[in-house]
Amino acid sequence: MSRPVTVLVVDDSPTMRGLLTAALRRDPEIEVVGSAADPIEAREAIKRLNPDVITLDVEMPNMNGLEFLEKIMRLRPMPVVMVSTLTQAGAETTVAALEMGAVDAIGKPMDGTPAAVAFAELATKVKAAARARVRPRGDAPAVPPPPGDYRPDPNHVLAIGASTGGVEALLTILQGFPADCPATVITQHMPATFTKS
Repeated sequence: MSRPVTVLVVDDSPTMRGLLTAALRRDPEIEVVGSAADPIEAREAIKRLNPDVITLDVEMPNMNGLEFLEKIMRLRPMPVVMVSTLTQAGAETTVAALEMGAVDAIGKPMDGTPAAVAFAELATKVKAAARARVRPRGDAPAVPPPPGDYRPDPNHVLAIGASTGGVEALLTILQGFPADCPATVITQHMPATFTKS
């Protein structure tokens, strides 16, 4: 059996830290190695525990999740799954986090939704995040130049699919498209409340 994915849970709410930890511990391929109530505690825990993945709350004291995410991506890039309320403001913040380098996002339980339902995909997202290659900000690979002999074919289309964490990758890809790019179809999975922002 391979080594479990190690996770640091960062959230200012003790209840939410407990719910996230319980949801992750249900998966035998994940080990929660610690938790932190704010980014200052999290920074020390990252140094001490060296987790594979961090779950990061958006709204916290001392420094919000976006400010901390920016520091992580600049100083020690690592996979981060954002945990946010699925309100309009939360959705906008989560999209910003994905653009800053977070790998994925998941919503917190709201309106009486059981944590088991709200966090049903959490373990899957954390394991996928552990496999992600996270690069320092501004360190994206150069887009190769298009081949010189390209001729559009009306019988073919280019299809691109991305998940919640693919915002930045899509931007990089689209910016590299030549003017004579073939017809392109893009699908991106985003929770419904994110698309309202």
